[in-house]
Amino acid sequence: MHKLNRADLLSLEEYAEQRPEFRQRVLEHKKHRKIHIGDNATLYFEDRMTLQYQIQEMLRIEKIFEREGIEEELSAYNPMIPDGQNLKATFMIEYGDPAERQVALQKLVGIESLIWLQVDGYDKVYAIADEDLERATTDKTSAVHFMRFELDTDMISSLREGAATLVMGSDHVAYRHSFTITDEATRSSLLNDFD
Repeated sequence: MHKLNRADLLSLEEYAEQRPEFRQRVLEHKKHRKIHIGDNATLYFEDRMTLQYQIQEMLRIEKIFEREGIEEELSAYNPMIPDGQNLKATFMIEYGDPAERQVALQKLVGIESLIWLQVDGYDKVYAIADEDLERATTDKTSAVHFMRFELDTDMISSLREGAATLVMGSDHVAYRHSFTITDEATRSSLLNDFD
């Protein structure tokens, strides 16, 4: 998947005009890129469209229009675009009650290294987490982590052929859950990341 550059972005004025329609397209697209692992953790899979939207929103909110500022945003978000052999995701630990979330984050230290996906017939692929910066301490994990899942060509071929199931989960002792992707739209959307 090609990285974004300045030519791919709309000016602040153009974005203001096109934002409602673009936002609606992105929200519809994101519906098929979200995987719940249990009740309190979600993987939001990123791609070129989701990240273009995030960059455009940052430029709009911060009123960034100068070349240097735009390049900084591109440098921050481009690493999250899949490279053709991987899936990249934002992993969020989600509890509505802040006190409950605080307790959970203390119990879930290390969870970011125990999130996995598995193509039927192959070993689990564990996430490579937080390559940009360390987000956890010895006392608690962060509510947000950035993850990369590297698949080999056999796994990708098996998924493309349609026979293999794709399961995602957590092996953390305090949060053991898994989810099998059965929705064809979600499967198809994730498979596009390997193009």
